[in-house]
Amino acid sequence: MTREPLSWTIEFFTTVRGTSPVLEYLDGLQAGERAKVHYHLRLLHEFGINLREPYASPLEGHRPLWELRPGPIRLFYFTHKGRRFIILHAFRKKRQETPRRHIETAERRMAEFLEGEK
Repeated sequence: MTREPLSWTIEFFTTVRGTSPVLEYLDGLQAGERAKVHYHLRLLHEFGINLREPYASPLEGHRPLWELRPGPIRLFYFTHKGRRFIILHAFRKKRQETPRRHIETAERRMAEFLEGEK
């Protein structure tokens, strides 16, 4: 008897006002880019923490943050209890180095999310 692997849940950061900046950003993408993001999210859902490059990689120097990499779009996320991924921030990467403000946004949202869990 084969056993189905347990899938992961993907959640999007939501502000205290109930909006999701990540979903708002993704809704503004062209259809082809949205499809690519959706494909990468399905891979993350299916493979979980085993998903690696070129699809996902840890954000060096900023653990526990990871980045999902659908083309030039980047989604920062972290793993959370209960086999959950929390998607914190999304943006279009234009340079080799990730601008610090995007990392700071993800870190701030992670802290806000974790504070709300208490």
